[in-house]
Amino acid sequence: MSLKDFLNKDANISKRLRVAEQPGNLRNFSAFLAHSGDSWFWLLALPILWYFGNLFWKYRSAILFIAIFFTAIIVLILKFTIRRNRPEGEWGQIYRKTDPHSFPSGHAARAMLIGVVALGLGPIWFGILLIIWGPLVGLARIAMGVHYLSDVIAGWIVGIVMGLLSLQFLPQFL
Repeated sequence: MSLKDFLNKDANISKRLRVAEQPGNLRNFSAFLAHSGDSWFWLLALPILWYFGNLFWKYRSAILFIAIFFTAIIVLILKFTIRRNRPEGEWGQIYRKTDPHSFPSGHAARAMLIGVVALGLGPIWFGILLIIWGPLVGLARIAMGVHYLSDVIAGWIVGIVMGLLSLQFLPQFL
């Protein structure tokens, strides 16, 4: 299979998963999930958790904050190296204007990173909740038409790898 054939198949599968133009609860839920992985939310919530939390939560929020920062650098390097355009569509114009490149999905990477780190650091209920949430964010990004399936799969891989590296190395420094 050539790269062109792969990209066409990827675009066709992604188009079938899309619900952005269909009104209803599935679209609304997908939009909510798609935004729940926004970087601004996590980069605002984690310092608040650190400030108000006890030592248990301060430690976790600090590791997540640093891990998200380094993951964002990796994602940006990949995006500006590969430079794949986002799918066409009406929903998510802010993403198309501020970040026109789709590969890999930063939201999918961030969500999986958060899930892996939360599962590794605990509490277990929190980790399980976030490891379930992580893939849903990626699928919602496809459903809302701002990513192709391969963008999300690559984002998941980046997030898992960065999560495992974060668990391996960051606790030594905090």
